[in-house]
Amino acid sequence: MRFAVWAPERTRVLVRLDSGDHPMSRDDGGWWHASLPDAPGDVDYAFLLDDDPTPLPDPRSARQPNGVHGPSRRYDHAAFEWSDHGWTGRALPGSVVYELHIGTFTEAGTFDAAVERLDHLVDLGVDLVEVMPVNSFDGVAGWGYDGVLWGAVHEPYGGPTAFKRLVDACHARGLGVVLDVVYNHLGPSGAYLDRFGPYFAGRNDWGPGLNLDGAGSDEVRRYVVDNALGWFRDFHVDGLRLDAVHALVDRRATHLLEELSAEVDALSAGLRRPLTLIAESDLNDPAVVTAREAGGRGIAAQWSDDLHHSLHVALTGEKQGYYADFAAPGALPATLRGVFFHAGTWSSFRGRTHGRKVDTARIPGHRFLAYLQTHDQVGNRAAGDRISALVSPDRQLCAAAIVLCSPYTPMLFMGEEWAAGTPWQFFASFPDPALAEAVRTGRRREFGEHGWGEAEVPDPMDPATFLRSKLNWAELAEPRHREVHELYRELIALRRSRSELADPRLDRFVVDADEHPWLVLHRGALRVVCNLGDTEARVPLDREPHEVLLASASVELAPAAVTLPAASFAVLDTEPDPAD
Repeated sequence: MRFAVWAPERTRVLVRLDSGDHPMSRDDGGWWHASLPDAPGDVDYAFLLDDDPTPLPDPRSARQPNGVHGPSRRYDHAAFEWSDHGWTGRALPGSVVYELHIGTFTEAGTFDAAVERLDHLVDLGVDLVEVMPVNSFDGVAGWGYDGVLWGAVHEPYGGPTAFKRLVDACHARGLGVVLDVVYNHLGPSGAYLDRFGPYFAGRNDWGPGLNLDGAGSDEVRRYVVDNALGWFRDFHVDGLRLDAVHALVDRRATHLLEELSAEVDALSAGLRRPLTLIAESDLNDPAVVTAREAGGRGIAAQWSDDLHHSLHVALTGEKQGYYADFAAPGALPATLRGVFFHAGTWSSFRGRTHGRKVDTARIPGHRFLAYLQTHDQVGNRAAGDRISALVSPDRQLCAAAIVLCSPYTPMLFMGEEWAAGTPWQFFASFPDPALAEAVRTGRRREFGEHGWGEAEVPDPMDPATFLRSKLNWAELAEPRHREVHELYRELIALRRSRSELADPRLDRFVVDADEHPWLVLHRGALRVVCNLGDTEARVPLDREPHEVLLASASVELAPAAVTLPAASFAVLDTEPDPAD
C-alpha cells in the first residue's frame, strides 16, 4: 500500500493504520510518502502532523465512512463494473437540464432511491441531470455546499459506489449527469486543509477561500484540477457545475478557470465524449463563456440570474432587494434579447455599474442557462416558497414556455414540472451545538434585515425543515399537478421536434413586447406568444398564423393576430403545411 500527502510546512508526518503509526518520508516538493505491506479489504487511515496527536483525514480522501472528522478509507475505483461502455456522452447545446438534490428528491434521500425516479425524467424529456453537491460535509442533511472533503461522496446518500450506480443508471437511460462542485470555499466543520499546507487565503461570504495565486498555490490549484478530473474519469460524470466562480480570487496570468477548462478539454479528447463545465457567476462577464482561443476562460456555459430575476419580477411583481432594478419597464424583453440586464449599467443593489454586454453575434445562447427556479432562488427565500406558491399554475406555465422556447439552455428545478406544493428550505444538521446555533441565528438575522420576522424563518437545524423540503411524488396523481406536468412534457417534446425552438443564435432572436403585458418570441417561422396580463389580449403578429402547435388555453387566430386569455401562451406556426 502506498500513501502520499502534501504537507510542505511540516517536519514530521505519520500515517496511522490499525497496525500502528508509520513514518513517512518527504520529497523536494513537500509530498510525504510511505510504502507499507498490503492489507486485505478496506483500510482506514489518517495522518499525524508534527507533534499534534490529532489524527486527520486525507485531504484527497476517496471515502469517509465515519464522517468528515473520522479516518479516511481506501477505495478502489477499478472495482466497480460499469455498464455504460457504449455511452458517448451528452452535449449541452440543445439539452434540457434538471437540477435535483439527492436528499430531498425522494423520500429515502439516497442515490439508489433516485434511480427509481429516473424514468420520470426520461418521460419528461430531460437530457442532463444536474446533481447538487455530493461531497462529504458534517452532519446527515444539508445542501452540500459546506463540503470539506471534495473527493469523498457523502455516506448518508450511499457513498461512492452508490453514486456510480446512479450515474450508470442515468447513462443506461440516455441521461447525462452534471455534478455541482464547490471550489470557492470550504465548510465550517472539518476543514483541516490549512493544517497540511498553505491551502487557504482569505475568506469570502461562506468560509475560507483557496490560495490560488500565492506561495505554494501550484499544488493548491492541482488539488482543484485533480478533483475535477476525478469526477469525470472515476465517476463518469458528463459535466461539472462550478459554484460561485466570482468568489475565486486568482490574480495569476492564467486564471484557474482557464487552466481547468484546458485540462477538461484534454481529458474529453482522451475519453472521446463531451465533458462540460458550467459556471455560476455573478460577474455578468461574457469572458467566462468565451473560448480560450478568443481570450476567454473557455467555460462551456454559465447560469444567468438576470434572466431569472426579470422573469420572476414580471410574474410576481416583487420589487424588494436585487429585484428592484428588474421592475424597470421592458426589463424582461431586454434581458431576453441581451442575456444580461446589467451590462455596464447601474445596479442599485450593488451601488455601482455592473457587467458587460454580450456580443450576440458571436456568442450563442446555449452558453447561458435560463430558469424559472433554482435551489438558490427558492431555498434562499425565507420560507423556501416555490414559484407555484406565488403565482397561479397558468402564469407559471407562461414562464415555462418562455424558458423552454428560448435560445438559451433551459433548466428546471426538481418538482417544478408539476408545480410541487412542497417548499424547499434551507436546512443543515451540524452536530456541534455552537455551530448549529450560529447558523440558526445567522439565518434569522439575515432575513430580518430583509424585512421578514423571525417566526417566518424556519429553523434550519430542525429536522422537520429538511423533511418538509422533500418532494411529494403523490401530487402527480392530482389533476391540477398532472395538468402542469403534461404541459411541461409537451413543451419539451415540441422543443425537440421543432429545431427552431432550440436555435441558439441570439442575433436572430427577436422579442416583441407590449406594456399589456405580452411577449412574442420569434423562433424561425414559429411565434411563441405569452399573455402575462390579467385580461384577454389581442396580440399583433408580423406574419399570419396558420396552426396552433401548443397552447395552455383556447386561442383565436386572425390574419395577423392572435387573441389569448389572461395568463396563457400559444406556440404558433406561421408557415402553412405543404400538404394542405
